[in-house]
Amino acid sequence: MSIEQMDYQLFHAINEWARTAPMLHPLIRFLAKDAFYIFFIGLLAYWFVRKGNHRKMVIEAAVSLCIGLAFSWILGHLFYRDRPFVAHAVLQLIDHPVNASFPSDHALGAFVIATSIGIYRRKEGILWWILAALIAISRVWAGVHYPTDIIGGAIIGILVAFGVHSAVSRSRLLSRCMLGCIQIYETFEAKIWPGSKRKEQKSAAQGK
Repeated sequence: MSIEQMDYQLFHAINEWARTAPMLHPLIRFLAKDAFYIFFIGLLAYWFVRKGNHRKMVIEAAVSLCIGLAFSWILGHLFYRDRPFVAHAVLQLIDHPVNASFPSDHALGAFVIATSIGIYRRKEGILWWILAALIAISRVWAGVHYPTDIIGGAIIGILVAFGVHSAVSRSRLLSRCMLGCIQIYETFEAKIWPGSKRKEQKSAAQGK
């Protein structure tokens, strides 16, 4: 049995859960379509909480996401693959345009952000990884991705997140540029939101 056949069989088995558990359709639709936005809400929360290296973490996550999506776009054109609902009869729970199936941008984005958070905050990172895994599985359950699509997206996301963090940690230039950007932003932020500077100093004092 080829990898492609195994991939389809596993996809079919997961997609069939949609027939046997219709009561879960609302949850699966939410995970497959809207749950990804929770990651952006989380990044915004981390950015404005300003505790420890939160802002550095958010910037790494954003840069990693952009790099990961660029890789995804290239791979999608080099190794184009139709989505399951194009090539097979499936139970499709969400609408989706007919475009490249591999790799999954949702899985890539979810895992790249979850990994970026996990590098700095391991305990919280576990929760984000669980959410990323649920989103990835829901995309197969909903009939818009094959299992290898989400596995590929997850692997790319994890590798890119660790790669960006490693590059920033080892390069003084990159680290200084990042900290410089944060300082410039915080200078403007303090002018627009005067109380933010006092909160930042209080947070830093508590951290000591």
